[in-house]
Amino acid sequence: MEVNTVDIVRTALLEALLLATPILGSGLIIGLIISLFQAVTQIQEQTLTFVPKIIVMILVAVMLLSWITMRLSEFAVEMFTGF
Repeated sequence: MEVNTVDIVRTALLEALLLATPILGSGLIIGLIISLFQAVTQIQEQTLTFVPKIIVMILVAVMLLSWITMRLSEFAVEMFTGF
């Protein structure tokens, strides 16, 4: 069985994208909400967006840690047992 390196890299990148999407998506949504709040109240504090986004992204990462670990271990088993 021939293993194509491009397929392995493509699969790894898709898996990384799948694992990062919920964390980055939550940061995007919180950033949008805070930006709307800043536009409505005309508060132009640059540091106001960072702390809530970091907190929410960490909370989402902690909540999804078991799912992320499961997906990564399945991916590792797939890579080592033969693509």
